[in-house]
Amino acid sequence: MEKSLFSRLAFWQKNHSYIELGVYVRPDKLVVYQATASSNDGEQAIGSDIIETNGSIQEFAFNGTDWQGVFALMAKQFGPARIHITLSASFYQLLIVDKPHVEVEEISQALLWSVKDMVSQSIADIHFDYFDSPLANSNKLNVVVAEKPIMSAMAVAAKENQIQIIGISIEEMAVTGLFAEDNQARLVLCHVSGQELLLTVVKQGELYMQRRVRGFNKLDTVSQDELAMGMADNLSLELQRSMDYFESQLRQAPVASIELLINGQVEKLAELVSENFNQKVNAIAIDSVESKIALLSYGEFARINSSEAGAQV
Repeated sequence: MEKSLFSRLAFWQKNHSYIELGVYVRPDKLVVYQATASSNDGEQAIGSDIIETNGSIQEFAFNGTDWQGVFALMAKQFGPARIHITLSASFYQLLIVDKPHVEVEEISQALLWSVKDMVSQSIADIHFDYFDSPLANSNKLNVVVAEKPIMSAMAVAAKENQIQIIGISIEEMAVTGLFAEDNQARLVLCHVSGQELLLTVVKQGELYMQRRVRGFNKLDTVSQDELAMGMADNLSLELQRSMDYFESQLRQAPVASIELLINGQVEKLAELVSENFNQKVNAIAIDSVESKIALLSYGEFARINSSEAGAQV
């Protein structure tokens, strides 16, 4: 399945007068990446190949529900726009379920019964999509569940403000754009302020493994001394657990590196964590994690435009 989720909410009208924006949606704000005219010319790059100085970041205050208000602000700033959205973890659940033994066209209906006891809402009030594992012979599916009223309100408000939602994704999928062309597996730590730490293993633009880790919600605000006095070692234990699972349970070769997508004392954290591993530990250069996710969301336009061009051949 494609990385852009909730395709039934998308508006696919092609209009070249519409500006293209990458949007990261948090409960308190929308972070928007806009490419400069020069970075829009020619072929777009994905993920870490996009240079952040080639565009600008703007933030719009949001209360988590007033889509009409926040999209009106965006429309005032940018005019008609095509946007690709990445949702923060507050707006969805990511569930791992057994793959139903049914025909492909019947999977969605079968998944309703798989997830109904795993969510607090009525199945009539949820919207979900799913994506497969890149691992051969996997019997699991990743199911993304969101509240239908929220998704519907977003879609209606966007349309009323001349904003075309061309795709909606999630944090776990966004980080795969960091290494879209890399054939070596990378363990990526992504931390957004106030959220649980996200650990993923990515390779060639695919998500091989993901887990959320509690206890590191304030990782972006701790001091170098706090990191040195136990937090870095505690984090290393969680990394080792993930790497052991990836190698022994998923039967994969060891990851080539550990990549830190984190605000705060990231250089010091990389230094301390590297003492516990043979792999190189890299601090990903960013202005902020939020702006990087908005940039990665914008990077999806390259893949989508390429798919559309291929369909027209």
